[in-house]
Amino acid sequence: MHTTTTSATAPLDTARYAKTIEVSKRIRWDIDRDVIRERRFDLAHTFLPDGLSLANELAFLSAAEHRFLSQVQGRTYAHMFGLVERFIGAKMLDVSRDHWLGDQTALEAIVRFTDEELKHQELFRRIEQLAAADMPAGYRFDISPNDVAAFVLGKCTWAVLALTCHIELFSQAHYRASIEAAQGLSPLFKDVFLFHWKEESQHAIIDELEWAREDAKLQSDAERDAAVDDLIALVVGVDGLLQAQASADAAYFLTVCGMAEDSPRAEAVQGTVLKAYRWQYIVSGTLEPRFQKQLGQLVSGAQMARIQAALAPLSYAVPTRVDAVTATTH
Repeated sequence: MHTTTTSATAPLDTARYAKTIEVSKRIRWDIDRDVIRERRFDLAHTFLPDGLSLANELAFLSAAEHRFLSQVQGRTYAHMFGLVERFIGAKMLDVSRDHWLGDQTALEAIVRFTDEELKHQELFRRIEQLAAADMPAGYRFDISPNDVAAFVLGKCTWAVLALTCHIELFSQAHYRASIEAAQGLSPLFKDVFLFHWKEESQHAIIDELEWAREDAKLQSDAERDAAVDDLIALVVGVDGLLQAQASADAAYFLTVCGMAEDSPRAEAVQGTVLKAYRWQYIVSGTLEPRFQKQLGQLVSGAQMARIQAALAPLSYAVPTRVDAVTATTH
């Protein structure tokens, strides 16, 4: 293995950074030429499959309502990725500072990473415009990417890189385990996440490398305890966002479908949408074997127990009628 040493405790695996550059160049795609291709969304198609939307857990939905719930969640799914990529890109620019006068291969890999994240943000803005053009009025996504980024970036780099690795690993798991093989999905929606997955697969490698490098800087158990505290705070913050957006999306769905006054069904929809969002954005990632392995290598048994205790109230949020998304990503 070829390494370049930047400190006594943090050797760089230059070959792995170089591999991400090679793959990035080979799979490079363009939003208009490769993804959108002058298409619009056909609302006769599902957006998000049951393995993520959990829409099939609401047995009282008609086929049209089931499909519409997948579209509402799919619209938010695109929004959420655009949102998190705001702070991911900013943090990667920040950590690149360590390589400015060091390993130029690592620096190039991170610069390419941030360039691709900017492209992804533009892609998801375009997808929102297309969804808004044809879906019923009333949808709301009031979460500010800059406000979220300010909150996240206020935590220590170790915790932010842990959250980033978690996100980019679950995005791959979602595509490979649910979206790729799903039948009846919108071809445009599927292509968005196919091309997104291609580049995220390289980003996750850099996340792992940079997270381990940051971990090597921690000098004491107290510093790592504080980092774990920050990670738990980030998970709590993410869950707060999910509760707010789940409430907004459920209200939009219920109003459009004429169920807003049907208390039992409204309650079931609201609970299922929140469960789906907790599954999509938190729980599925914590079950991803690659994330579990990386985290387990960086924390003590006691610290892992604290993380698991914080996650315990969310552990119910797994699909009850489909297989869990736990496919290993590579």
